[in-house]
Amino acid sequence: MHAALTDPEYLRARLAVLGGKGAELIDLTRNGDTVEYHVKHGVAAADLPSAVRTLLGGDLTLDRVETWRSADNGYTGTVRVTLPGMPGELSGTMRLTGLAESGSERIVDGTVKIPIPLIGGKVEETVSGQLDRLLDAEDEFTEKWLETHQA
Repeated sequence: MHAALTDPEYLRARLAVLGGKGAELIDLTRNGDTVEYHVKHGVAAADLPSAVRTLLGGDLTLDRVETWRSADNGYTGTVRVTLPGMPGELSGTMRLTGLAESGSERIVDGTVKIPIPLIGGKVEETVSGQLDRLLDAEDEFTEKWLETHQA
């Protein structure tokens, strides 16, 4: 699972299907047992609440950086998502462990903070919801990917 999650071919394919407008793999680096990648996602303005659309003046762009490292029983990582042109971010931790009979488990725990008076909460709710849906879709995509790209 870790090999797929940090494979440029997989990341580009996932972004092509799930990344939205302007999605791209910006960078991927390996240093020993650490892998870091930077991707950009797009969310169409039509998929956003009107208050958020008004604030952004268009589509939502998410810049996402993930870093994975080997751990005792799998991998641990961090994730940071920023919104270009807006204050705030999502930051969190990730854990990937192997399960003896059923594959792997990826756990992501994060917090969204958008410090904008009056509507910051609505933007946080929107970004959180978009990221939850994205992570669920990525899990489904990864399962299908692994079925056809097993080594």
